[in-house]
Amino acid sequence: MSEDALRPWNWEDPQELAVTVDSFTEDLARVEKLAPEFAAEVLERAHFDRLGLTGIEFAAFKTNHPRALGTDLVSLTAGDGTRTEAGQVYRVDDTAYFMEMDITGALPVADDTVDWVYAEHLIEHVTLKAGIAWLTEVKRILRPGGLLRITTPDLRVYAQAYVNDDGFFGKHRRRMNRALTGVAPAMPARGAFMFNQLFYVYGHRWLYDREELTYALTAAGFAEDGIAVRAYRDGAIPDVADLDQVLRNDETIYIEATA
Repeated sequence: MSEDALRPWNWEDPQELAVTVDSFTEDLARVEKLAPEFAAEVLERAHFDRLGLTGIEFAAFKTNHPRALGTDLVSLTAGDGTRTEAGQVYRVDDTAYFMEMDITGALPVADDTVDWVYAEHLIEHVTLKAGIAWLTEVKRILRPGGLLRITTPDLRVYAQAYVNDDGFFGKHRRRMNRALTGVAPAMPARGAFMFNQLFYVYGHRWLYDREELTYALTAAGFAEDGIAVRAYRDGAIPDVADLDQVLRNDETIYIEATA
Protein backbone atom coordinates (compact mmCIF):
# COMPACT_ATOMS: atom_id res chain seq x y z
CA MET A 1 0.00 0.00 0.00
CA SER A 2 1.37 3.44 -0.89
CA GLU A 3 2.10 6.04 1.77
CA ASP A 4 -0.69 8.25 0.43
CA ALA A 5 -3.20 5.46 1.02
CA LEU A 6 -2.30 5.51 4.72
CA ARG A 7 -3.37 9.12 5.22
CA PRO A 8 -6.21 9.67 7.74
CA TRP A 9 -9.60 8.59 6.43
CA ASN A 10 -12.26 11.24 7.03
CA TRP A 11 -15.73 10.02 6.10
CA GLU A 12 -17.14 13.52 6.45
CA ASP A 13 -14.79 15.20 3.96
CA PRO A 14 -15.54 13.67 0.52
CA GLN A 15 -13.00 15.87 -1.26
CA GLU A 16 -10.17 14.78 1.03
CA LEU A 17 -11.33 11.17 0.95
CA ALA A 18 -11.31 11.19 -2.85
CA VAL A 19 -7.51 11.56 -2.75
CA THR A 20 -7.26 8.51 -0.50
CA VAL A 21 -9.59 6.49 -2.73
CA ASP A 22 -7.55 7.47 -5.81
CA SER A 23 -4.45 6.15 -4.06
CA PHE A 24 -6.18 2.85 -3.32
CA THR A 25 -7.20 2.65 -6.97
CA GLU A 26 -3.59 3.09 -8.06
CA ASP A 27 -2.60 0.24 -5.75
CA LEU A 28 -5.33 -2.00 -7.18
CA ALA A 29 -4.01 -1.23 -10.67
CA ARG A 30 -0.59 -2.71 -9.87
CA VAL A 31 0.06 -6.15 -11.35
CA GLU A 32 3.03 -8.46 -11.53
CA LYS A 33 3.43 -8.71 -15.29
CA LEU A 34 2.15 -7.05 -18.45
CA ALA A 35 2.73 -8.56 -21.88
CA PRO A 36 1.65 -6.57 -24.97
CA GLU A 37 -0.45 -8.71 -27.34
CA PHE A 38 -1.19 -6.36 -30.23
CA ALA A 39 -2.11 -2.78 -31.03
CA ALA A 40 -5.47 -1.86 -32.52
CA GLU A 41 -7.27 1.44 -32.94
CA VAL A 42 -10.56 -0.46 -33.14
CA LEU A 43 -11.17 -3.99 -31.91
CA GLU A 44 -12.96 -6.21 -34.42
CA ARG A 45 -14.69 -9.52 -33.85
CA ALA A 46 -11.62 -11.22 -35.31
CA HIS A 47 -9.51 -9.81 -32.47
CA PHE A 48 -11.85 -11.31 -29.87
CA ASP A 49 -11.94 -14.63 -31.70
CA ARG A 50 -8.15 -14.67 -31.89
CA LEU A 51 -7.92 -14.37 -28.10
CA GLY A 52 -10.87 -16.67 -27.41
CA LEU A 53 -12.90 -13.81 -25.90
CA THR A 54 -16.65 -13.19 -26.12
CA GLY A 55 -17.36 -10.16 -23.95
CA ILE A 56 -16.11 -7.10 -22.08
CA GLU A 57 -16.03 -6.43 -18.36
CA PHE A 58 -15.83 -2.70 -17.69
CA ALA A 59 -14.08 -1.29 -14.62
CA ALA A 60 -12.01 -4.46 -14.29
CA PHE A 61 -8.23 -4.34 -13.93
CA LYS A 62 -7.98 -8.12 -14.06
CA THR A 63 -11.24 -9.80 -14.97
CA ASN A 64 -12.04 -13.21 -13.50
CA HIS A 65 -14.05 -14.24 -16.54
CA PRO A 66 -11.93 -16.53 -18.75
CA ARG A 67 -13.46 -15.15 -21.97
CA ALA A 68 -13.61 -11.45 -21.09
CA LEU A 69 -11.56 -8.42 -22.01
CA GLY A 70 -11.09 -6.31 -18.89
CA THR A 71 -11.11 -2.54 -19.31
CA ASP A 72 -10.66 0.58 -17.22
CA LEU A 73 -9.77 4.23 -17.63
CA VAL A 74 -6.87 3.79 -15.19
CA SER A 75 -3.60 2.41 -16.54
CA LEU A 76 -2.15 -0.81 -15.14
CA THR A 77 1.44 -0.79 -13.87
CA ALA A 78 3.64 -3.90 -13.65
CA GLY A 79 6.42 -4.63 -11.20
CA ASP A 80 9.07 -3.83 -13.81
CA GLY A 81 7.55 -0.38 -14.43
CA THR A 82 5.72 -1.33 -17.62
CA ARG A 83 2.53 0.71 -17.94
CA THR A 84 -0.43 0.14 -20.23
CA GLU A 85 -1.14 2.54 -23.06
CA ALA A 86 -4.33 3.26 -24.98
CA GLY A 87 -4.81 1.31 -28.21
CA GLN A 88 -2.92 -1.75 -26.97
CA VAL A 89 -4.23 -5.09 -25.70
CA TYR A 90 -2.22 -6.67 -22.88
CA ARG A 91 -1.98 -10.06 -21.21
CA VAL A 92 -2.08 -9.50 -17.44
CA ASP A 93 -0.23 -11.91 -15.14
CA ASP A 94 -0.75 -14.68 -17.71
CA THR A 95 -4.41 -14.94 -16.64
CA ALA A 96 -6.46 -12.13 -18.23
CA TYR A 97 -6.59 -9.61 -21.07
CA PHE A 98 -6.85 -5.85 -20.62
CA MET A 99 -7.26 -2.71 -22.73
CA GLU A 100 -7.69 0.86 -21.53
CA MET A 101 -11.10 2.35 -22.36
CA ASP A 102 -12.75 5.63 -21.37
CA ILE A 103 -16.53 5.26 -21.10
CA THR A 104 -17.00 9.01 -21.60
CA GLY A 105 -15.91 8.70 -25.23
CA ALA A 106 -16.42 6.43 -28.23
CA LEU A 107 -15.48 2.85 -27.42
CA PRO A 108 -12.65 1.46 -29.59
CA VAL A 109 -14.76 -1.54 -30.62
CA ALA A 110 -16.49 -2.22 -33.94
CA ASP A 111 -20.26 -2.51 -34.30
CA ASP A 112 -21.93 -5.86 -33.46
CA THR A 113 -18.74 -7.32 -32.00
CA VAL A 114 -19.30 -8.80 -28.51
CA ASP A 115 -21.81 -11.26 -27.08
CA TRP A 116 -22.05 -9.62 -23.67
CA VAL A 117 -20.99 -6.65 -21.57
CA TYR A 118 -20.74 -6.52 -17.79
CA ALA A 119 -20.30 -3.45 -15.58
CA GLU A 120 -20.51 -3.45 -11.78
CA HIS A 121 -20.90 -0.17 -9.88
CA LEU A 122 -19.66 1.96 -12.76
CA ILE A 123 -22.47 3.98 -14.31
CA GLU A 124 -23.09 5.97 -11.11
CA HIS A 125 -19.60 7.50 -11.46
CA VAL A 126 -20.53 9.55 -14.54
CA THR A 127 -23.30 12.04 -15.27
CA LEU A 128 -26.64 10.88 -16.62
CA LYS A 129 -25.75 12.32 -20.04
CA ALA A 130 -22.43 10.46 -20.08
CA GLY A 131 -24.11 7.31 -18.80
CA ILE A 132 -26.65 7.32 -21.62
CA ALA A 133 -23.89 7.99 -24.16
CA TRP A 134 -21.92 5.01 -22.81
CA LEU A 135 -24.99 2.76 -22.89
CA THR A 136 -25.54 3.84 -26.50
CA GLU A 137 -22.01 2.73 -27.29
CA VAL A 138 -22.60 -0.56 -25.47
CA LYS A 139 -25.73 -1.14 -27.55
CA ARG A 140 -23.69 -0.45 -30.70
CA ILE A 141 -20.92 -2.95 -29.93
CA LEU A 142 -23.23 -5.75 -28.78
CA ARG A 143 -24.20 -8.32 -31.39
CA PRO A 144 -27.95 -8.60 -32.05
CA GLY A 145 -29.38 -10.51 -29.11
CA GLY A 146 -26.29 -9.74 -27.02
CA LEU A 147 -26.60 -9.10 -23.30
CA LEU A 148 -25.71 -6.19 -21.04
CA ARG A 149 -25.60 -6.87 -17.29
CA ILE A 150 -25.26 -3.71 -15.22
CA THR A 151 -25.24 -3.28 -11.45
CA THR A 152 -25.41 -0.09 -9.42
CA PRO A 153 -26.48 1.06 -5.95
CA ASP A 154 -30.29 1.14 -5.76
CA LEU A 155 -31.48 4.61 -4.76
CA ARG A 156 -34.83 3.16 -3.68
CA VAL A 157 -33.15 0.95 -1.06
CA TYR A 158 -31.48 4.01 0.50
CA ALA A 159 -34.58 6.22 0.29
CA GLN A 160 -36.76 3.59 1.93
CA ALA A 161 -34.17 2.97 4.64
CA TYR A 162 -33.95 6.68 5.44
CA VAL A 163 -37.71 7.24 5.57
CA ASN A 164 -38.75 3.95 7.18
CA ASP A 165 -35.74 3.23 9.38
CA ASP A 166 -36.01 -0.39 8.25
CA GLY A 167 -32.65 -1.57 9.57
CA PHE A 168 -30.77 -1.53 6.26
CA PHE A 169 -28.39 1.26 7.28
CA GLY A 170 -27.24 -0.62 10.38
CA LYS A 171 -26.67 -3.86 8.50
CA HIS A 172 -24.87 -2.16 5.60
CA ARG A 173 -22.73 -0.11 7.96
CA ARG A 174 -21.61 -3.27 9.81
CA ARG A 175 -20.80 -4.97 6.50
CA MET A 176 -18.69 -2.04 5.28
CA ASN A 177 -16.94 -1.68 8.64
CA ARG A 178 -15.86 -5.35 8.47
CA ALA A 179 -14.58 -4.89 4.92
CA LEU A 180 -12.60 -1.77 5.86
CA THR A 181 -11.14 -3.03 9.13
CA GLY A 182 -7.59 -1.69 9.46
CA VAL A 183 -8.15 0.72 6.59
CA ALA A 184 -10.82 3.16 7.72
CA PRO A 185 -12.58 4.13 10.94
CA ALA A 186 -16.16 3.01 11.48
CA MET A 187 -18.75 4.75 9.34
CA PRO A 188 -20.88 7.22 11.32
CA ALA A 189 -24.19 5.66 12.34
CA ARG A 190 -26.37 8.69 11.60
CA GLY A 191 -29.12 8.11 9.05
CA ALA A 192 -28.44 11.35 7.22
CA PHE A 193 -24.77 10.42 6.88
CA MET A 194 -25.63 6.98 5.53
CA PHE A 195 -27.90 8.56 2.95
CA ASN A 196 -25.46 11.32 1.97
CA GLN A 197 -22.43 9.06 1.64
CA LEU A 198 -24.10 7.27 -1.25
CA PHE A 199 -24.12 10.55 -3.19
CA TYR A 200 -20.86 12.17 -2.17
CA VAL A 201 -18.25 9.80 -0.73
CA TYR A 202 -17.35 7.62 -3.71
CA GLY A 203 -17.30 10.17 -6.49
CA HIS A 204 -20.81 9.25 -7.60
CA ARG A 205 -22.43 11.57 -10.14
CA TRP A 206 -25.91 10.12 -10.70
CA LEU A 207 -27.91 7.57 -8.71
CA TYR A 208 -30.40 5.11 -10.15
CA ASP A 209 -33.41 3.02 -9.30
CA ARG A 210 -35.23 0.65 -11.63
CA GLU A 211 -37.17 3.43 -13.35
CA GLU A 212 -34.13 5.63 -13.90
CA LEU A 213 -32.09 2.74 -15.33
CA THR A 214 -34.98 1.86 -17.63
CA TYR A 215 -35.08 5.47 -18.80
CA ALA A 216 -31.34 5.53 -19.48
CA LEU A 217 -31.37 2.17 -21.28
CA THR A 218 -34.32 3.05 -23.53
CA ALA A 219 -32.77 6.44 -24.26
CA ALA A 220 -29.69 4.51 -25.40
CA GLY A 221 -31.73 2.37 -27.80
CA PHE A 222 -32.50 -0.75 -25.75
CA ALA A 223 -36.11 -1.95 -26.03
CA GLU A 224 -38.04 -1.73 -22.75
CA ASP A 225 -39.42 -5.25 -23.16
CA GLY A 226 -35.84 -6.54 -23.27
CA ILE A 227 -34.96 -5.06 -19.85
CA ALA A 228 -35.25 -7.27 -16.76
CA VAL A 229 -34.45 -6.96 -13.08
CA ARG A 230 -32.31 -9.84 -11.87
CA ALA A 231 -31.01 -11.06 -8.54
CA TYR A 232 -27.46 -11.40 -7.24
CA ARG A 233 -25.59 -13.94 -9.39
CA ASP A 234 -28.75 -14.83 -11.28
CA GLY A 235 -28.89 -14.00 -14.96
CA ALA A 236 -29.41 -15.09 -18.54
CA ILE A 237 -25.71 -15.98 -18.87
CA PRO A 238 -24.75 -17.70 -15.59
CA ASP A 239 -20.98 -17.25 -15.88
CA VAL A 240 -21.45 -13.52 -16.51
CA ALA A 241 -23.81 -13.19 -13.53
CA ASP A 242 -21.17 -14.96 -11.44
CA LEU A 243 -19.00 -11.85 -11.80
CA ASP A 244 -21.23 -10.12 -9.21
CA GLN A 245 -19.25 -9.29 -6.07
CA VAL A 246 -20.71 -10.16 -2.68
CA LEU A 247 -19.50 -7.11 -0.73
CA ARG A 248 -22.24 -4.69 -1.77
CA ASN A 249 -24.99 -7.01 -2.96
CA ASP A 250 -27.26 -5.73 -0.18
CA GLU A 251 -27.49 -2.27 -1.78
CA THR A 252 -27.32 -3.24 -5.44
CA ILE A 253 -29.88 -3.43 -8.22
CA TYR A 254 -29.09 -5.93 -11.01
CA ILE A 255 -30.41 -5.14 -14.47
CA GLU A 256 -30.01 -7.01 -17.76
CA ALA A 257 -30.86 -5.63 -21.20
CA THR A 258 -30.90 -7.47 -24.52
CA ALA A 259 -29.62 -5.72 -27.62
